[in-house]
Amino acid sequence: MAIGYLQVQTRTAQDAIPVDGAQVRILDDEGNVLYRLTADVSGETQAVPLETLDRSFSQNPDYMGTPYANYGAIVEAEGFQPVTVTEIPIFDGETASLPVALVPLEERQTRQGIEQITVGSPAVALSGPREQEGTTADARVLRQVVIPDPITVHLGAPSAAAANIRVPFADYIKNVASSEIYPTWPENALKANIYAIMTFALNRVYTEWYRNQGYNFDITNNTAYDQYYTPGRPIYDSISRAVDEVLGEYVRRQGQDAPYFTSFCNGTTASCQGMSQWGTVTLANNGYSPLQILRSYYPNDIEIAETNIVTNELSSYPGTPLRQGSSGLDVQTIQTYLNRIRRNYPAIPAITDPAGTFGESTRAAVAKFQSIFGLTADGVVGRSTWYKLSGIYTSVTRLAELNSEGSSLGIGTVPPSAVLRQGSRGQDVVTLQYLLNLASRYYPAVPAPAQDGIFGSGTRQSVTAFQQAAGLDADGIVGARTWQALYNLYLGIEENVPTPGPDTGTVTYTVQAGDSLWLIAQRYGTTVQAIMQANGLTSNMLQIGQVLRIPVSQNPYVEYTVRAGDTLWELARRYQTTVEAIMQANGLTSSLLRIGQVLRIPIG
Repeated sequence: MAIGYLQVQTRTAQDAIPVDGAQVRILDDEGNVLYRLTADVSGETQAVPLETLDRSFSQNPDYMGTPYANYGAIVEAEGFQPVTVTEIPIFDGETASLPVALVPLEERQTRQGIEQITVGSPAVALSGPREQEGTTADARVLRQVVIPDPITVHLGAPSAAAANIRVPFADYIKNVASSEIYPTWPENALKANIYAIMTFALNRVYTEWYRNQGYNFDITNNTAYDQYYTPGRPIYDSISRAVDEVLGEYVRRQGQDAPYFTSFCNGTTASCQGMSQWGTVTLANNGYSPLQILRSYYPNDIEIAETNIVTNELSSYPGTPLRQGSSGLDVQTIQTYLNRIRRNYPAIPAITDPAGTFGESTRAAVAKFQSIFGLTADGVVGRSTWYKLSGIYTSVTRLAELNSEGSSLGIGTVPPSAVLRQGSRGQDVVTLQYLLNLASRYYPAVPAPAQDGIFGSGTRQSVTAFQQAAGLDADGIVGARTWQALYNLYLGIEENVPTPGPDTGTVTYTVQAGDSLWLIAQRYGTTVQAIMQANGLTSNMLQIGQVLRIPVSQNPYVEYTVRAGDTLWELARRYQTTVEAIMQANGLTSSLLRIGQVLRIPIG
């Protein structure tokens, strides 16, 4: 028997918080428990070996059986809703990483119904028709080709009453590729398919295919219309690596900007005028490059282009990888991101390099971050690592902002009595919008409304999505039951979700050649005496490799990332401080703010 591997990742709030200590059972297809695992401080289990079929079966289009083995997983963690995942395909020689997004229990609940996820067969093994429609012309709608981050996916046919979920673009592409094809295929076949998948999605966004028809999503997961997205499915390492290498690149015709409409089908049980997925395997085995494979199905004048323009990104990828020896503001940016993420993911080592200098400690922190989030752990910040860093940083800081906002709003434990509907205004609407923003961090189907105190169409859409997720009548009106459901969620999060605190007061540091207590104290803004006291030292002699606890000053502030419409006055009001205090904490000489700017907001 061949062997494949399965690893489980347990996290919550859009990966902002790892769920340490989650209990995982791995089951065979008859329900027998094969392994009992515990997630570590980063929310990861070890990868365990599982028997499966030889990879040659999944590389043969004429094989009529199932070319992999199915397994299951049950994930439980105190304070969270249990999750059961079935029909997880395990392939020979492949590691499947199963992301489990845990949802907190409501206040005082001890157990909810188990969330059931069924993965099932990839689309290449299915026989349903594919009748994708789109435009192959340079039908310009958007001014630029942009990466939608997140992309909004409708979980059903376009007109079906199904949920819309928001997914980080890289995660979406990895999920679709893992849902469409087999991970055991040759690398060039994988990349050709990934180019087609990525370009198909960018075409839908660029032409606003569905939004021009009055829908509020970018793409569906229905294979008759679009491409397969399977919520909660595992991602295979071979596919993940291939996506990381080509992320942001797409197919276009020479002389055009528009992403080409790269329709496709499996080429065996379904036929189409686009690319044959099984045909890519044959061509790759014959030595074709990804571009040569694509030109075998699409016009000969297609080429590979790239875009670094990403929606909702704090700062754009600089265009060239950052690595040990790099320096400048881009390096300082990733160091800022890593230092903040490290509060939630303490397995990431401390960065001791000077700000803006990419030294060994920065490389080690990058490599650990990459390992935790399924990237190639080479310590180099390429496009995929940059986007992931930015995304996780946004996630952890936004959650921290929401936690602080809840305190400043004085949410309390008793919901307002007002009945709110479209057109309502005032403080109760502000409270409602805050609670919906918080809910959006745990329920991907709930969009986050603007927090402007005005109950407009965006707030109504968010209310309706939350009501559907909570099993309420989705009428868009906030009455007693909807208020109570929102408060139950809010109080349950306070009760069950671990909140990474501010700086604990110490960081760990490994002594390197040339270090002295004085140099380390200068680097961290502390004193030699404080370091000696924290470590029980009686001498200032150090040894290379010695691990020290370095006292750092407590920071009585929260970090806030400026968004469109923010002003210093509004931020001061929200956090119960003053404009002058914010300006002083950040060394500002003007009240002008820029989107993406990170501010320290004094609290306490």
